[in-house]
Amino acid sequence: MPPASVFELDPTVTSHGKLHEATMNGSLTRWWEYGDRSGETLVLVHGFRGDHHGLELLAQGLLDYRVLIPDLPGFGRSEPIPAAEHNVSTYAAWLAEFLEFTVQEPIHLVGHSFGSIVSSYLTATRPDLVQRLTLINPICEPALDGDQKLMSRLAEMYYAAGALLPGPLGFSLLKSHIITRLSSEFMMKNSNAELRNFINGQHAAYFGAFSSRDAVLQAYRASISSTAAEFTPVITAPVQMIVAEEDDLGSMEGQRSMFAALQRGRCDVIPEVGHLIHYETPLRAAALIADFHQEATR
Repeated sequence: MPPASVFELDPTVTSHGKLHEATMNGSLTRWWEYGDRSGETLVLVHGFRGDHHGLELLAQGLLDYRVLIPDLPGFGRSEPIPAAEHNVSTYAAWLAEFLEFTVQEPIHLVGHSFGSIVSSYLTATRPDLVQRLTLINPICEPALDGDQKLMSRLAEMYYAAGALLPGPLGFSLLKSHIITRLSSEFMMKNSNAELRNFINGQHAAYFGAFSSRDAVLQAYRASISSTAAEFTPVITAPVQMIVAEEDDLGSMEGQRSMFAALQRGRCDVIPEVGHLIHYETPLRAAALIADFHQEATR
């Protein structure tokens, strides 16, 4: 009998959280609260072109905690930061203000994909705000140097064209369901029709939720200009890497090199899955996060 697949084939969002909003670093920021309001706080940071919806399955496995998931400025239902370049340091400054407003104490920060870059930068530059750090599908290699160099350049041209074309045409290009579907199919590794339909539906519904063509272009450039691996070697807090064996955006060699440079940390590898751990194995990832959280507090 073949071994059971790691993929979680019955994706069900049981809670959409409680909505909050406040102005952070000039951005009207909206975030959602899940789980036990009296529990220890975890803050989850989503990836490029995502919003809080993408991490809701992960939150379902962390309901013993108070889980906060903000939409990054310019994405989902959060407004962009006015008169500012949306780069890694700007997002990190916004995140610092968010943590100071919502938590007021060092917390467990969790970042997925582009969120791993922002979260690592923040932890490296503001260690007083983060007690422990989890990176899911961490960006470990420069996008313009590895196997995905050509794809990264083509994507940059795509976002630049979307920003330069006349308004309606530019938005239509950037919100193209065809491009979204191709991206979604590229990242998925499972072959289950129900799970694939769920992921495609999520991307179709939320990948177009951005407020400004310039903001999404700036965010893309930020996502390919830095890596989490640049910032993690100076972090003194415990760092957890949750790595996908088949991640097209980070080789296992790159992940091992990033892990070797950590001062304190652990690396949990999930087989079979790719860059969509938060959709394809969210409860397994949540269990690993909870275990790391308890390990770090013992």
